[in-house]
Amino acid sequence: FLAGYAVYTYELLVDYGLFGQLFPASAAALKKDPDYTDQLFRTALGNTDLRIQQGKTVTPAFLFAALLWPALPARVQKLQDRGMPPIPAMQEAAHELISEQCQLIAVPKRFTLPIREIWDMQERLPRRSGKRADMLLENPRFRAGYDFLLLRESAGEPTGGLGDWWTDYQDCSDSERRTMIRDLSSQESSTDGPRKRKRSSRRKRGPSADGAAKPSGE
Repeated sequence: FLAGYAVYTYELLVDYGLFGQLFPASAAALKKDPDYTDQLFRTALGNTDLRIQQGKTVTPAFLFAALLWPALPARVQKLQDRGMPPIPAMQEAAHELISEQCQLIAVPKRFTLPIREIWDMQERLPRRSGKRADMLLENPRFRAGYDFLLLRESAGEPTGGLGDWWTDYQDCSDSERRTMIRDLSSQESSTDGPRKRKRSSRRKRGPSADGAAKPSGE
């Protein structure tokens, strides 16, 4: 994959039935959703080939993250259905998937940690309110996470325009960024809809304990 023939190697592995032997979870995802998964693989591998041809460095962790990603969301959703919050669910599913993969291919720890961080960023990038966007920009893994988000979108994965938002956010001024955050908060508020007014808990006053009003004139 790192010699400039990644796409060709992938095609050979699939044709000879070896891809499933090396990446069983990814092969299952490829069978379940062939259009999206194949496009994701080809885009990631094609970008790798191009960078090598241009004499640029490549990151094996990013490539592993792409090859395993299609198998991850279903596992995350399964954990969320059991009541686990999104980010812990992502982290737990990532640990499980990488552990399974390491039984077939020796993936050094210096790669497994960045893989998990890239995936973790996919869960954090949609969370942009308040100071979160600026904090994410300062994260050392932001660029890899952002590039991975664009990769997902290029393969046809719907993200609600998240990639464009982050592209604009990086390029605009500080005041423009504050406006984008305010607009985002306004959109979230309108999506939530108007809050219902709580009904007063005060009870209506009933008849006196005597059970009857006194006659007038007394």
